[in-house]
Amino acid sequence: MKRIALALAGWLVGGGAWGQKAPLLPEKDVAAMAQEISGETAKRNLEGIARFHRQRGSQGFHAAAELVAERLRAYGLSDATILEFPADGKIFYGTQRSRQAWDTEFAELWEVKNGGAVKLASFEAEPVVLAEDSESADVTAELVEVGEGTKEGDYAGKDVKGKIVLVSAQPGAVQDLAVGKLGAAGIVSYAQNQKTAWSGENQDAIRWGHLETFSANKTFAFMVSLKTAREFKERLGKGEKIKLHAVVKAGQHPGNYEVVTATIPGGDAKLKEAEIVFSCHLDHQRPGANDNASGCATILEVARTLQKLIGEGKLARPARTIRFVFPPEIEGTMALLNGKPEIAKRIKAAIHMDMVGGGPETKAVFHVTRGPMSLPSFVQDVAWGFAEWVNGESYEYAATGKAAYPMVSPEGGKEPLRAEYSAYSMGSDHDVYQDSSFGIPAIYLNDWPDRYIHTNLDGAANIDPTKLKRAGFIGAASGYFLAGMREADLPAVLRMVDLDSSRMVQEIAQKRKQVSEHDGGEIQRAEGTLIRPTVESVTNFVGVPSNRGTVTASQMGQNLERNSEGMSVRTLNDGGESARVYQRTSSPKGPLVVFGYDYFDVEWTKRGHATAPKLLEYEGLWGGGEEYAYEVLNFVDGKRNAQEIADAVSAEYGPVSVELVEEYLKALQEIAVVEEVK
Repeated sequence: MKRIALALAGWLVGGGAWGQKAPLLPEKDVAAMAQEISGETAKRNLEGIARFHRQRGSQGFHAAAELVAERLRAYGLSDATILEFPADGKIFYGTQRSRQAWDTEFAELWEVKNGGAVKLASFEAEPVVLAEDSESADVTAELVEVGEGTKEGDYAGKDVKGKIVLVSAQPGAVQDLAVGKLGAAGIVSYAQNQKTAWSGENQDAIRWGHLETFSANKTFAFMVSLKTAREFKERLGKGEKIKLHAVVKAGQHPGNYEVVTATIPGGDAKLKEAEIVFSCHLDHQRPGANDNASGCATILEVARTLQKLIGEGKLARPARTIRFVFPPEIEGTMALLNGKPEIAKRIKAAIHMDMVGGGPETKAVFHVTRGPMSLPSFVQDVAWGFAEWVNGESYEYAATGKAAYPMVSPEGGKEPLRAEYSAYSMGSDHDVYQDSSFGIPAIYLNDWPDRYIHTNLDGAANIDPTKLKRAGFIGAASGYFLAGMREADLPAVLRMVDLDSSRMVQEIAQKRKQVSEHDGGEIQRAEGTLIRPTVESVTNFVGVPSNRGTVTASQMGQNLERNSEGMSVRTLNDGGESARVYQRTSSPKGPLVVFGYDYFDVEWTKRGHATAPKLLEYEGLWGGGEEYAYEVLNFVDGKRNAQEIADAVSAEYGPVSVELVEEYLKALQEIAVVEEVK
């Protein structure tokens, strides 16, 4: 009984209290959305999407896009359309070099033995067996095991010319060495990407593989399970010869990035040009149920729900327009924002869903992910307010069998949601929106971990309709509120931001403890500089001065800064290299590492450099080189100097020297991504 009382007290203090009303929206709006959103409808659409092998520009992607567009029109979004952006391998969309479409007609792998053959893999049965960007081939060759396959030492004493290599690395990490330099005929891989605590437990899982899109060494690669790979290795280790026959009819060809989009028009003549965007990524291998048919099916259900309720007069038409987009991951979003700059300029916030349906079998934890520290915004607090409320309602239902809003689907589970409010993490389209060249704050709803991600086992059977309903409600409530947010909402939103500042201060204190344990002393930090911009993002969103409102933003900012007192130690500049100030050039737009293309690496290599800036290989306490590099560029604003940028990324990912930051900034200047402000 004591434990139950303590748990209840925790909920009351934490803001997810039992019986409390949902934040920000009137009760009738919450009730209408909670009742209308259907996890079953979302799952039926998910099952339809998961039928297709949805590679960029492929016939399978087009079929999925047509399905989504047809559903949007059926739900009353009459402007639903499929935008096309040419993808020929030459056209650039900002930092994204377009990748040609890739299609497969046929692919099978056989073992030839005892005068016959045994089929090992079939694209028709399980498309994941063929690595993306494989090319046509008809090869019968001996199999040679070379370990990881990424280093020349892996091939010492082994003749692989004209043979098929068995590797543990991703095919793309192997092809230039194995095929290009050493003459291998093809690749069989058992790469174990996306590692979690459950990695390797299922010996039959086949993981998704990729070849390098722009490699000159075109080849094919088949993916096999750990069980198959270990059997191969055991037989080869005993001196047995294994002969494989690979037949592939596939390849790249000029095509289009297709982006499905539709809108619910805003109702305010002055604000309807502004847009709130719901985003997902439609591409993936078949079945790709949680990743990411779940995100696409959920925003499709949000579109149906909001359109129906607005049409019936149960919800007021919001002031701003709500847009839904279904692109290929990252590269499609890059094509949309660069190819349609008029749309990019109208977007005030994005709600991105990438894996939101994992049930208990997937071991998923649902996250509401904050934005990067370079783009402080209140929008994630809005989403967390609704998620925390769903946490409380769903826990009350699970614990007692009663709740005002259990958010349970008839075909779904009854477990509590237990959403986590998490620090910024990279890896999906939210990175594009929040890149400084676009500066669009994004709410990122996602599952992690997921034991079946990027495997043939990521099927619809593992998707929980209750989870889809809850994710749909959080997204719909957040997007609908933001689309209708007015000056009158400032006090409630600012109170929400104020509450979150306490959590921020606690996290900062914990970070300081970890830093102290790591290096034995204080470091120069910049956490306190986040507070006022977060508050100002609220007033900027509704277009009013920061001194307006019952609880003014300026007062709130002062309160928050008092809460963070002592958390920031600013660095004195010596007027040297660290005093340099940079600003981002007007183009190219987008992150420097996109899908299948590393803009920085290509441009840096063009200029004759053989080694990369050290920051790209740096490992901090809470982030690595990719995270540091992304945020260093994002913090470039024409005002911060190199030392201040170093302070900022140190606060986010752990201590890093100003020398590494300055070296990277100079490299960015050399490739004309930034320029120095004199």
